[in-house]
Amino acid sequence: MVALVTPMDTSGELDLTAWDRLLDFHLSEGTDGIVVAGTTGESPALSFEEIETLAARAAARCRGRIPVVVGVGMSSTAGTIERTRSFSRLGVDAVMAVTPYYSKPPQEGLYRHFLAVAEASAVPVILYNVPSRTGVDLLPATIERLAVHPSIVAIKEATGSLARGREILGSCGANFALLSGDDASFLALMGIGARGVISVSANVVPRRMHDACAAALSQDMGRAAGIDATLQALHRDLFIEASPIPVKWAVAQLGLMGTTLRLPLVDLTPAHYELVRRAMRAAGIDTKDKAA
Repeated sequence: MVALVTPMDTSGELDLTAWDRLLDFHLSEGTDGIVVAGTTGESPALSFEEIETLAARAAARCRGRIPVVVGVGMSSTAGTIERTRSFSRLGVDAVMAVTPYYSKPPQEGLYRHFLAVAEASAVPVILYNVPSRTGVDLLPATIERLAVHPSIVAIKEATGSLARGREILGSCGANFALLSGDDASFLALMGIGARGVISVSANVVPRRMHDACAAALSQDMGRAAGIDATLQALHRDLFIEASPIPVKWAVAQLGLMGTTLRLPLVDLTPAHYELVRRAMRAAGIDTKDKAA
């Protein structure tokens, strides 16, 4: 699944024409699911109404073809519940709720927060743990408690820790899916039982990420590793600055959208252009004569 970037025009407004173009690109290139308004989609900089527009548009365009997930997480439980109630009724297939950032709640607070989200949602809920961004870590014991709720079906685990993955897989049962949230280590996590990845790199190489995941799920780890070896530079260099700065620049090189971000994020430093271009070339992408 792709953690989809959010295109904006030069004035900083949503570029819905480019949004449709991105959705069509992923539908044609084998992406297995769309995640709207995640970290890569600049969710903290998007308004309620903007996320609603993006999610409804994606759900309508992708309906019956691939699932659409929308991010609902905020630092407050009340705000997360409000978004969950509204966005889960837009025709999406699931919502994804990140751990409440900045407030750093204890594990009991996280447990109650996610239970409240699950009770408010009309669709399945994916937990999202990315402590490097949020300042709080959803621990395996708490995940195990949450996994018994019938609406909580998966976690996007972005620590990159195989030990953490094994602990979740060992305690949460076969009906609860572990998804990687770290491109650099997703294949290793799939090798021990994760069912896929919510990917930044898939913004740029959706077909190759799909093929690597499909090979891993069919137990052809040799083929999966061969594909992933060509993508490691991309996995690394799309984080040379805070994501989604580099990946938005890279997608713009494909001619699909512009590079505009919203403050406090700014454009990719020009000194990094060639580094990202080299990573794209290593992944098999021709970067010549593309839009800047």
